[in-house]
Amino acid sequence: MRALVAAAIGLAPVLLFVLLLSVVELPPDGPTSPKPLLTADPGPKK
Repeated sequence: MRALVAAAIGLAPVLLFVLLLSVVELPPDGPTSPKPLLTADPGPKK
């Protein structure tokens, strides 16, 4: 029983950190494309 409590206490900060990252939604680095389903700028048109 003590092992379960220790595991729960140890994993609680990790779970809170993951939930925080999922709520904050950080923007991707660099320019983004206005087209849907593209996460990066494809570059200049040739």
